[in-house]
Amino acid sequence: MACQCPPLSEVIPIKVEDEIFRQPLTPLSATYVGHVGHVGHGVTDGALSVSGGQMDEQKEGGTQLKLIIDYPNGIQALFKPMRFARDVQTLPDHFYFSDYERHNAEIAAFHLDRILGFRRAMPVVGRVLNMTTEIYDVTEGDILKTFFVSPANNFCFHGKCSYYCDTGHAICGHPDTLEGSFAAFLPPDEIAKRKVWRHPWRRSYHKRRKAQWELESDYCDTIRQTPPYDSGRRLLDLVDMAIFDFLTGNMDRHHYETFRMFGNETFTLHLDQGRAFGKAFHDELSILAPLLQCCLVRHTTLRTLLTFHNGVPLSESLRVAMDEDPVAPILWEPHLAALDRRLAVVLDAVRKCVDKTAAAAAAAADDNDV
Repeated sequence: MACQCPPLSEVIPIKVEDEIFRQPLTPLSATYVGHVGHVGHGVTDGALSVSGGQMDEQKEGGTQLKLIIDYPNGIQALFKPMRFARDVQTLPDHFYFSDYERHNAEIAAFHLDRILGFRRAMPVVGRVLNMTTEIYDVTEGDILKTFFVSPANNFCFHGKCSYYCDTGHAICGHPDTLEGSFAAFLPPDEIAKRKVWRHPWRRSYHKRRKAQWELESDYCDTIRQTPPYDSGRRLLDLVDMAIFDFLTGNMDRHHYETFRMFGNETFTLHLDQGRAFGKAFHDELSILAPLLQCCLVRHTTLRTLLTFHNGVPLSESLRVAMDEDPVAPILWEPHLAALDRRLAVVLDAVRKCVDKTAAAAAAAADDNDV
């Protein structure tokens, strides 16, 4: 049954695209983040910069260091600092849940999400800051106690978090210039409440245990009978997300969020891509489990992938999309090459699903003939 939902102009007292939460977050015409229009509290030209903002606090609940920037007009942004160079990959002995987060992964993932036609990720842009005048001088709270000058005379800080927030893993400027990503915030709960869902293909987040979907070959049959995956768009959205995560190499998808006001007829948000683009020369097939186990894919998604496969390569399209970012180039070239390689893997998986479905249909026809 179709959702009888009012347009957002009637339920949200800010300027946003009509029905933005049932439809994608950013308009189809949007190219660079500065042209996105009003999203959340309003993301306009130049809004995602630190000028005029205050590094109000460290974001709570994350495993690694993030800062919240408050602006005088009520806009907020999430700042993730640069930790290492573009060509530093995930350490071989690190699990997916202990990998470092990469600020440039957030920037690249936003643009990839957009050019694939999903438009379910919040706008992210790169910025270069002066740590002294734009962080230390305008920051409040206990985080100030974690600032120090390193033996190399670089200005550093580490904040407080569950991973990598200590002197040995500090964020350092050169000497006090620091690159980072700025992500727009979604509207607060009083405007647009969200629901957090446990991802059915969540990993175990354990060094030895496997998740249920890794042990049961018919796992998708169970999911197909479980609300909200038994009807509507939700399972297709998770397959979209799996393809998106596989292309970026993001194994860290334990939960996802949707907007409550539209029930199960709204899209899944693509949030938190900080652990993407970590392994340029490894393709983690397990990320594609929803596609491989369910043999289900949205027609529009498949058409988009085929367009990139047969036309202008996905790597080139993403490179062009990111060229305008202030901290471009965003990705190391091997990560861009990996996109085209992985896209071919996705299409091959779809092809095998088609073949399997055809074989099953033929077998069923043979049984009926008996």
